[in-house]
Amino acid sequence: MLRILDHASRLCDGVSRRDAMQVGALSLFAGMSLPRLLRGAEATGESPSAGVRVVSRPTGAAKSVILYNLLGGPSQMDMFDMKPLAPVEVRGEFSPIDTTLPGLQICEHLPNTARFMDRSCVVRTVTHGYNAHNPLPILTGFTGGNFAQIKAEPTDPPDIGAICQYLGLGAENLPGAVCMPCYPGWGESVNYPGIRRPGPYGGYLGSQYDPLFSTCSPTFDRQPKMAHYDPVIALGEPQMPSLGSLPEMTANRLDLRRTLIDQLDDQFEGIRSSRALDRLDKFQSRAYSLLCSSKTRDAFDLSHESAALRERYGRHLTGSSFLVARRLVEAGVPFISIHAEIFGNNGHAYDMHENNFGMLKQCNLPVLDQAWPALIEDLDARGLLDSTLVVVMGEMGRTPRINAKAGRDHWPLCGFSLLAGGGIKPGMIYGATDKQAAYPTQNPVSPGDLVATIYHLLGIDPHLTVPDRTGRPMPIAHGGEPIYDIVA
Repeated sequence: MLRILDHASRLCDGVSRRDAMQVGALSLFAGMSLPRLLRGAEATGESPSAGVRVVSRPTGAAKSVILYNLLGGPSQMDMFDMKPLAPVEVRGEFSPIDTTLPGLQICEHLPNTARFMDRSCVVRTVTHGYNAHNPLPILTGFTGGNFAQIKAEPTDPPDIGAICQYLGLGAENLPGAVCMPCYPGWGESVNYPGIRRPGPYGGYLGSQYDPLFSTCSPTFDRQPKMAHYDPVIALGEPQMPSLGSLPEMTANRLDLRRTLIDQLDDQFEGIRSSRALDRLDKFQSRAYSLLCSSKTRDAFDLSHESAALRERYGRHLTGSSFLVARRLVEAGVPFISIHAEIFGNNGHAYDMHENNFGMLKQCNLPVLDQAWPALIEDLDARGLLDSTLVVVMGEMGRTPRINAKAGRDHWPLCGFSLLAGGGIKPGMIYGATDKQAAYPTQNPVSPGDLVATIYHLLGIDPHLTVPDRTGRPMPIAHGGEPIYDIVA
């Protein structure tokens, strides 16, 4: 009996399948996905494992996607679909301003954003019935889930980043998807211990396709004045997870796994040349290199950037995450998601049931208006905008009528998405809404349609199917169709 790392096991080739798969299950480092691992098998004619798709690398206008999730649900009529002629209880406190796109006015508290609207596309008619605070619909296109679900489940559909990794997109020795500044729900652990909101995961494809989740330790320049709905901007930077922070995998244990082959007895010399063992060694090497690769860690090291550029993006957590996202694009990561977050009692992201206008004016809009234009301008200056799709949206919109606490409540029936770069037709206003921005009147768009559009721009067939946990083929865009009118 062969004993490896003190685990007694038998397989026909003498290599512990448990050890092989345990190294492969480092969900933080999903850039080394099994399809990528098995490219060599495809080249030699060896059949891949059942259920694994080995395909050629997709090609599209976009090589990378940066998606900024306005967690909580941004109010469409206070940002990109203003209704200045509506009654005051609908139009609210803000006034519209002109933009560089003739005929488009947006909120007065987005003056920097207004300068780039002739290069962007606004979809005003995102509509669905999934009334829940998680990014599952906008990251997967799926809207048929349980509204009460607040934690990711293995039966959830895989997100865009997971599909990118499943298909082997991205550069070698880099994660195929990154989620910043933390997993959605991390900052809420004070109230909901261990919450991981559904969305940015491998779902029924498996946790090996989860993104690399960065970590953060935000600071605040003051204490909130009330328990909720007080806008306090989170400062800080996203960080690469340390070796010691990996679940069930310390640096020492990982190093032991790296020397797995060296622990085999000489009497099993024949096993050394087996294909299975060769692939295991490569898999382990990639796992280790992702942990220690300077290419990955350098993307998170903002000390390489000038102080002037740091100020342009903003020293807040959102601006720093946007800047790291640009560095990840340069490195070759295909999918990056950034999520507005709640940190204990410090603000409520975009879930503004109270103090809607105060939160927007003092926190959310200034942060967005600094970070998003800086990213667009920076990508353009580096020749990356045409190959990088940037998407800004939330999981829902807000009610047209302002409530008694100066807030707006949940309204998934109408919301917006802002898109730029990566094959998007510039200077577009897609869809129209009624006089209160409550319902689409022209060109309604589902989350599945937006996800299908993202896949199309990445060169991925949105009608592609992947197996769920029972082996059934499931379409990756869940019935969505690309919005060809906004594609250049």
